Amino acid sequence: MDLRRRALLGVNGLRVLLMLFHTVARIMAEQEVENLSGLSTNPEKDIFVVRENGTTCLMAEFAAKFIVPYDVWASNYVDLITEQADISLTRGAEVKGHCGHDESELQVFWVDRAYALKMLFVKESHNTSKGPEATWKLSKVQFVYDSSEKTHFKDAVSAGKSYECQAQQTISLASSDPQKTVTMILSAVHIQPFDIVSDFVFSEEHKCPVDEREQLEETLPLILGLILGLVIVVTLVIYHIHHKMTANQVQIPRDRSQYKHMG
Repeated sequence: MDLRRRALLGVNGLRVLLMLFHTVARIMAEQEVENLSGLSTNPEKDIFVVRENGTTCLMAEFAAKFIVPYDVWASNYVDLITEQADISLTRGAEVKGHCGHDESELQVFWVDRAYALKMLFVKESHNTSKGPEATWKLSKVQFVYDSSEKTHFKDAVSAGKSYECQAQQTISLASSDPQKTVTMILSAVHIQPFDIVSDFVFSEEHKCPVDEREQLEETLPLILGLILGLVIVVTLVIYHIHHKMTANQVQIPRDRSQYKHMG
């Protein structure tokens, strides 16, 4: 009986050690992160890199801004009025993250951790006519803020809140108060959370429909201009050839009285 009890204690102890080892290993992996925003030529865009075992596994470039409504006292100190805080993701932010086979996460903190942005990426496999195909999506966005931070929240009444949503295209972070919605604005986005082949190098990009439409709107006038220019050149060439050919032909006088002088 004692031997069995000791064996169970030994097995349980081994499980605890394995769990601790896994936790420590994951924490160490999460610490392999870099903020390379100083390399960006756009002062509003940040660059974050997550590395595990010396290999880049997640890269993200974007500019982020949050529009957060909050309550302040009116001048009569009885009524509440709603103000708006515009919070931009600043350079020098603290970054954490980890990579997995099917899930990757990026966490960004700034202004002494008064603000935190967490982004969860999920990779999914789909069967297509060409065979299995893997795609990824931004599955969850969480923005946590502290309204006692005085830089953006002046005379705020309530304390900080956490907002969360299942983000796909339109990123509106809704709270328990339906009248107060935090809007997250992303721009200059370039993210790859999985399958990075070379360090600090993005794979071939898949452009969003908005970018493709804007690119078409930019190139279409150029294409039409080239076509119009080509039509003008062809027309001038044809006119020049026709004019040269007709100039070499004998001109038949329209006045019949001049026929006797011909020949």
